[in-house]
Amino acid sequence: MKHTVAMIQLDIKYGDPKSNFTHASTQIEKAAIAGADIVLLPELWTTGYDLTRLDEIADNHARKSIAFLQEQARKHNVSLVGGSVAEKYEDGVRNTLLVIDEKGELVHKYSKLHLFQLMDEHIYLEEGEDDAEFELAGVKSTGFICYDIRFPEWMRKSALQGAKVMYVVAEWPNPRIDHWKTLLQARAIENQCYVVACNRSGADPKNEFGGMSLIVDPWGEIIAEGSRREEIVVGEIDFALVDEVRKRIPVFRDRREGRY
Repeated sequence: MKHTVAMIQLDIKYGDPKSNFTHASTQIEKAAIAGADIVLLPELWTTGYDLTRLDEIADNHARKSIAFLQEQARKHNVSLVGGSVAEKYEDGVRNTLLVIDEKGELVHKYSKLHLFQLMDEHIYLEEGEDDAEFELAGVKSTGFICYDIRFPEWMRKSALQGAKVMYVVAEWPNPRIDHWKTLLQARAIENQCYVVACNRSGADPKNEFGGMSLIVDPWGEIIAEGSRREEIVVGEIDFALVDEVRKRIPVFRDRREGRY
């Protein structure tokens, strides 16, 4: 089974959901024209890291964001790993990843478990309690948000449950972009699966972001890589390769669970 995946490296407008919805609509259409059947958006693409204003600009129960993504999915016949959005609840705001299938059905929501203190997430956001696994386009999948990739045990959990692809959405800053690339390749190799990772481009008042969205195959080979500017990065993933790699090097069979 093969899929064409597009990662949209949005240059997000800081604290301006209206502009970001309009821009995302244009970019999703371009991704569909490029032949993608699965499209990714980056982390917090509606608001950026305007954390101090989240009470004002966060999306109540993500209703507007979900409706927008559903409309886009149906219009363009694509599945959407719709990045993450600031989702407002009665008890606070969460950083929530949204997954919509090509029929416009909400497949999954996952709120970020690991909050990044260097960017004050722990002050303005509530950590999630959701599982990361879901099925999309007939394939067992999982989704993570930015800082999550520094926690290999969290990602291994999904691989042990059969995930063949790990989708990652991020606002990864430029100063640590080398970590981004290395960590994603490591997560692909150790879990013997595809990693499809969409990072934003551009800057906000406090940070410059690195772009360099990646598709990494189960051998750790990079098969598509973005630049640092806004662009759409497209690549093909072949899930037969996951089965082949796991058969050739039976990491999961050879684990010694009783020792670690």
